[in-house]
Amino acid sequence: MEKTYNPSAIEQKNYQNWEKKGYFKPHGDTSKESFCIMIPPPNVTGSLHMGHAFQDTIMDTIIRYQRMQGKNTLWQHGTDHAGIATQMVVERKLFAETGQTRQELGRETFINKIWEWKEESGGTICKQMRRLGTSVDWDRERFTMDDGLSKAVKKVFVDLYNDDLIYRGKRLVNWDPKLHTAISDLEVESKDEQGFMWYFRYPLADNATTLEGKNYIVVATTRPETMLGDTGVAVNAEDPRYKHLIGKNIVLPFTQRLIPIIADEHADMEKGTGCVKITPAHDFNDYEVGKRNKLPMLNILTFDARIAKEATVFDSNGEVSDVYSAALPIQFQGLTREDARKLVVSELDALGLLEDIKAHALTIPYGDRSAVIIEPMLTDQWYVRVAPLAETATQAVENGDIKFVPQQYENLYKSWMTDIKDWCISRQLWWGHRIPAWYDENGKVYVGHNEEQIRKDNQLDTTVKLTQDEDVLDTWFSSGLWTFSTLGWPEKTLDLKTFHSTDVLVTGFDIIFFWVARMIMMTMHFMKDENGKPQVPFKTIYMTGLIRDENGDKMSKSKGNVLDPLDMIDGIDLESLVTKRCGNMMQPQLAKKIEKQTRKAFAGGIEAHGTDALRFTLAAMASTGRDINWDMNRLEGYRNFCNKFWNASRYVIMSCTDMPCAFNHDADNKQQLSLADRWIQGQLQTTIKEYRHALDTFRFDIAANILYEFIWHQFCGWYLELTKPVLFKGNEAEQRGTRHTLISVLETLLRLAHPIMPFMTEEIWQRLKELTGQGGDTIMLEAFPEVNANLVDKQAVEDLEWLKKVIVAIRNIRGEMDISPKIPLNLLVKNANKDDARRFTENADFLSALAKLESVTMLKNDEKNPICATALVGNLELLIPMAGLIDSKAELTRLNKKLEKTSKDLAKISGKLNNARFVSNAPQAVIDKERGKLAELQSTCEKLEQQINTIKAL
Repeated sequence: MEKTYNPSAIEQKNYQNWEKKGYFKPHGDTSKESFCIMIPPPNVTGSLHMGHAFQDTIMDTIIRYQRMQGKNTLWQHGTDHAGIATQMVVERKLFAETGQTRQELGRETFINKIWEWKEESGGTICKQMRRLGTSVDWDRERFTMDDGLSKAVKKVFVDLYNDDLIYRGKRLVNWDPKLHTAISDLEVESKDEQGFMWYFRYPLADNATTLEGKNYIVVATTRPETMLGDTGVAVNAEDPRYKHLIGKNIVLPFTQRLIPIIADEHADMEKGTGCVKITPAHDFNDYEVGKRNKLPMLNILTFDARIAKEATVFDSNGEVSDVYSAALPIQFQGLTREDARKLVVSELDALGLLEDIKAHALTIPYGDRSAVIIEPMLTDQWYVRVAPLAETATQAVENGDIKFVPQQYENLYKSWMTDIKDWCISRQLWWGHRIPAWYDENGKVYVGHNEEQIRKDNQLDTTVKLTQDEDVLDTWFSSGLWTFSTLGWPEKTLDLKTFHSTDVLVTGFDIIFFWVARMIMMTMHFMKDENGKPQVPFKTIYMTGLIRDENGDKMSKSKGNVLDPLDMIDGIDLESLVTKRCGNMMQPQLAKKIEKQTRKAFAGGIEAHGTDALRFTLAAMASTGRDINWDMNRLEGYRNFCNKFWNASRYVIMSCTDMPCAFNHDADNKQQLSLADRWIQGQLQTTIKEYRHALDTFRFDIAANILYEFIWHQFCGWYLELTKPVLFKGNEAEQRGTRHTLISVLETLLRLAHPIMPFMTEEIWQRLKELTGQGGDTIMLEAFPEVNANLVDKQAVEDLEWLKKVIVAIRNIRGEMDISPKIPLNLLVKNANKDDARRFTENADFLSALAKLESVTMLKNDEKNPICATALVGNLELLIPMAGLIDSKAELTRLNKKLEKTSKDLAKISGKLNNARFVSNAPQAVIDKERGKLAELQSTCEKLEQQINTIKAL
């Protein structure tokens, strides 16, 4: 083996070999248990980020673990067509290269351009995923716009429409004025901003007055421009100030529109003036109030979010109405929302109707891709009637057919499903699954798989002109069919029979409603078993947290705190990192700020750590459901762990090279196992049991820590050291037994660690296989370790744990008394029982080698002994005579000097913590850190004083 662990030399070559030889595929033996995970399809426009790296590590760990247990294992991969994102990417590319817009190009030609882009540039994230070691079956890769999935999407739409679960209606949606499409709540980014609350006087009609005798009421709003679309004012039915006005009208300024004062629970007596203007066509809360009170709806904005030349008027059911005039004041027509707001305020002020303006904290919705303010807009859209689907999907969780890990996410799921609203599935885009609906010239709608079938089914001849709906389906619609459409549905394929229902879904809590719930609803409606019972899409949902930066902040490009997982793997120099983070920023001040932060945080750039170190770090930090604060120090620590494991493996292989007898069990090649051999095998069985339990219960953090503890401390820290006396001084049978144990334990450890650390385990295992001549072609198809109770020797475990305590106690004495590890010691022992005496006799070689003992003398309990440094192991007293071992005078000088410095540091920290100003002003984390230092310094002082007293006694 190479002396130095070099991840770049082993990772890509191993991955290419795995993929070339088809090791990621299901083995196809349907007589064996199957196991399937569906990857959450990343956007075709996407590139790898820390969230992908985290979830992919979890999924690959699961899939490799299950594959090694002999299951017919499938990790299904695919990408999402990402309607808005992809259309924007190609539109920008088209304009940059040709100066053309998609409208100039035409729909069909533009769609062809997207397909061309997809073939050339749409596979970036798939290439990057290979660097993480993801063992997906690439030959089965699906795309939400491929022919098979498109067929499934069309069938689902048509069937849901025929089941009266899809309809077209006029409802309020999140409208993006830049992209000209409805968007989902997930695509809305809310930002806290400082704004204003304007208070306006609305004149009362019919000579009505308030209790104070005023002929107006005061309403408050953060959006003055929407008053042009007001159709009501709401007050609380119990509000004594306005009770007598319920049922009366106000005269809306500018339009002279008479609008009613209504009683509704939306009006809070304790909030503002208690009067709330109601604009059903431009506010989600007002829309609900309007529906409850049958208020008309006036849409006053164009799709560009400008004031229209005239409003469109609808009744509360969305039907065209003439209850109000559609006229809008000419001075506002064509203005943007911002300009209309200024003019409304100015003119109301001129009319004496502006009561007050107050500063007000606002939460403003922005489009996450367009970066413009989202407008609630009344539009015609297609909807899924989800209540009937939600009932079945909720029962699946309640009866345990689907389990959440951690379990508390069941409550979040149920809360979403309890008061679920119909799902808007149409988008005003060109890229996506075009809605399979056609209209005749009278506006009658026909839904079917294609125009030819529609004409045939409805007996329409060629004289009837049909036009297909321009809209496409929300990308969540096609991804909602992911678990069964990717396996070949609507055809009854063998894959569908073999792998559905799938086993585990790994995803983030932020898309429980947008994806997880919709998958459950869609799957259970369309997938039934042979008895007609709805199938669940997956049996377990493992919810991950978010990867945050070291301060707990969400990673975002605008903050400059995004980390690229490939930079963690390959390394990146400081200047390249600065360019990567700041090079394309449009705001110079922000770019300068982020550059400064980057140079401070990564002064030396980022070193290469390799994939296994990154994966191990992510697994070790994967506490169930909790967000993860990224820690570069932990990544560095686990890179050191990889080095340690590599070097330990190298020691094993070098110690056993040219020793074929290590795995030869002929009668002439007898083996004798040392205490250490029997102990490590027993400890390994305990580790296997605990490790498997951790993986089975999705506690990847516990699994990683179990592996780390055993490899670093038990295997490397103790066992390898304990083998040296045997390999150097043991007889042939003892050496043979130790070499056999070295190889078998290492080989087991490699299989145990493989799901989390695939690359280095494969590389080392292949070297080990050359030595033993045993094993198949790849470690990833070897059997995962199982507990062998026959290898647990309780006596050996007890004896060696005793031995470790004795060695540690003696080493501590050396450290405390500053005795060189090269000086052999004479050990005096008191209070030894029969087992202690036996253990000293049987382990003389180990004690001599690891504790550097020259002699061990048993003393009677009442026997006097010279002045000694002492330690206790249970009741056993260990004594090291100090005479002649140290220069008492020099040692006292050294210890007193150290005590003096420590005492000064202690006084300084103590003074700081006794300072009331510091304690009241400093963050709690800083105070806790200082208190920790204080306790550590106090302990150090006590130990130094004890050492000084001991030496003085000499």
